[in-house]
Amino acid sequence: MAEVTLTNVSKSFGDTRALDNITMTVPDGAFVVLLGPTGAGKTTMLRLISGLEHPDAGDILIDGQSVVRDTPAQRDVAMVFQQYSLYPHLTVRENLAFPLRSPVLRTPKDEIRRKIDEVAEVLSISHKLDNKATELSGGEMQRVSIGRALVRDPRIFLMDEPLSSLDAKLRADLRVELKRIQASLGATILYVTHDQIEAMTMATHVGVLDSGTLIQFGPPREIYERPVSQYAAQRLGLPRINLLPANLFPGAPPGAVTIGLRPEQLIQGEGQESTVVRVEHLGDQSRLHLKLKDHAITTLTDVHTLLKPGDSVAIAPSSPLYFDAGGTRIE
Repeated sequence: MAEVTLTNVSKSFGDTRALDNITMTVPDGAFVVLLGPTGAGKTTMLRLISGLEHPDAGDILIDGQSVVRDTPAQRDVAMVFQQYSLYPHLTVRENLAFPLRSPVLRTPKDEIRRKIDEVAEVLSISHKLDNKATELSGGEMQRVSIGRALVRDPRIFLMDEPLSSLDAKLRADLRVELKRIQASLGATILYVTHDQIEAMTMATHVGVLDSGTLIQFGPPREIYERPVSQYAAQRLGLPRINLLPANLFPGAPPGAVTIGLRPEQLIQGEGQESTVVRVEHLGDQSRLHLKLKDHAITTLTDVHTLLKPGDSVAIAPSSPLYFDAGGTRIE
């Protein structure tokens, strides 16, 4: 596996600035998740690293060597897309073997057989090797798609929302599977998603993008607890952070315009009186939807709470985040 470094990388499509002076290092063996809305530049970054696009400025290094003049094949990276991209008329075995039979790799037949058996075992699809791709479930097809990348043993895996088209249970299962595979192989993965849960559960590092700019890069827990801006704070955490006028509670520092409160950053039983609007019982937790001076607030409460709509609850902030008028966090 290899470290990937982007230095002052920019890319435009016509008048649209897709990436603006990005500098970022994907450490060797890291699982890096890129977060941001549509148009933030996530997929463009993958395409630049893979060689499908070329930067207008800056340099891209893989394992310490510049690759901006290399072809996609020379870069030795593997991409996994949102759609399965399998050959429907081929069996699972033939789909997995396809990249190994390329003129570039020229893999011997016995090596192809060994790699397919190893990857099929890792992905729990050994019993499906002789099935046609059209005979598989959605989850199995995505496993095969991931397997096609794994058999190549590339220097880096680039994954563009590979789980987004699956149902909730399959997404949860494959999240665990992908993290296990990454840890066992020591693989370097750059992974694009809109899913905050995927970022929090799988990533060693998260890159928060907005309109082509890298807002913050670091471990997910660090970004969750110490976001550099209001925008970064909103990218992680479910339920989402409560953003309220700073003067709604006493104690705001000078220059604070907005107070940010994670659901767990509200103490109940003291402070200002709020009204219960709705109670969500989710099995392992209960969410309280409150209203305080016409402001909606979401917090967590005891799983067996007896609170009901219309009840009053006193709340006070605990370790809140404060932001100035431009959305920058005030330390």
